[in-house]
Amino acid sequence: MRLNNILKTLKIISQTHIRLYSQEYAPKALRSLKAKSTRNTVQYYVDSYRVRAVGGNGGDGCISFLSAWCKEHAGPDGGDGGHGGHVIFQATHSVKSLNHCKAVTQAKHGTRGDNKDRNGKNASHVVVPVPLGTIVRDSSGTVVGDLSAEGTMFVAARGGSGGRGNRFFLTDTVQAPDIAEIGATGEENVYTLEVRSMAHIGLLGFPNAGKSTLLRALTRARPTVAPHPFTTLRPHIGMVPFDDYEQVAIADLPGLIPGSHKNHGLGIQFLQHVERCRGLIYLLDGTDDPLHQYRHLSHELSQYNSSLSNRNSCVVINKIDLPSGRENFERVKKKMKVIGISAKTGLNLLELLKEVRLMYDEGGS
Repeated sequence: MRLNNILKTLKIISQTHIRLYSQEYAPKALRSLKAKSTRNTVQYYVDSYRVRAVGGNGGDGCISFLSAWCKEHAGPDGGDGGHGGHVIFQATHSVKSLNHCKAVTQAKHGTRGDNKDRNGKNASHVVVPVPLGTIVRDSSGTVVGDLSAEGTMFVAARGGSGGRGNRFFLTDTVQAPDIAEIGATGEENVYTLEVRSMAHIGLLGFPNAGKSTLLRALTRARPTVAPHPFTTLRPHIGMVPFDDYEQVAIADLPGLIPGSHKNHGLGIQFLQHVERCRGLIYLLDGTDDPLHQYRHLSHELSQYNSSLSNRNSCVVINKIDLPSGRENFERVKKKMKVIGISAKTGLNLLELLKEVRLMYDEGGS
């Protein structure tokens, strides 16, 4: 029994030393020297999109008979039609949202066959890049594709096959076939694309907790900031570059309210993005009751998905530059591990970025 206690103590000490060592030599976040955009238009993050995929039609086969100078009836020489193009969704890390998607994606048709046994040209496939973690639902709402790995493809609409020319129907008994096939029609399907893993780190908090202000302070993103709740109705993404060439995506999600797991407010539309984040930041308003907020946030996540309670996370109290925020921070840190920051003044943001990188590294292992 005593030996077990000693081993547990040594294990805790070793883990503490490893964590301190990793914090000391952890990659440091780089400050962007490029100014933020001054455009009035802000690009919102499109996390759900309805797409109609139409495959290309196959080319028709050709009916033709060869007449050479040395042989008037040289037989059929009609070529086959080309195949129509597919519409394919491919997961890639190079895109982060569905802003580039079109409502209708049409593949090209195959060309018809020609005489002298010339086959029609096959149409090129249309490959639509989508973010990693994209869920594909059919018109009935059933999940038919989960593009969670780099390079994974989903054929949304198959192109029609090309028709065969009369040369194909030549037999011993039929020497002059005058028939050919018509190219097949390409598929036409309607899908709903949903992005569930839009960021590595997700900002969770009640409305007006300062999530948009914090994202502005950490990244070059420009979400709307206003002194009233529910200023963020759509997710925003910001990238934090580190000196080891890693980039961590942080998402400013719409405010969470009690009953979100029952689809209150933005509800499930918001909570689905949390499922595949590597780490979560509970951002609490220091001028209110932080412990009350934390209990509600934890309850909503556990009711939606119990496994989210075991996700890497950190608790951050914002607005400690105000007297009430500082007082609540000093009171809460005696009960649990928290980080006190001021997104408005930039206080303790470096400490928060270190924790963000640790969650990113641990979540990817």
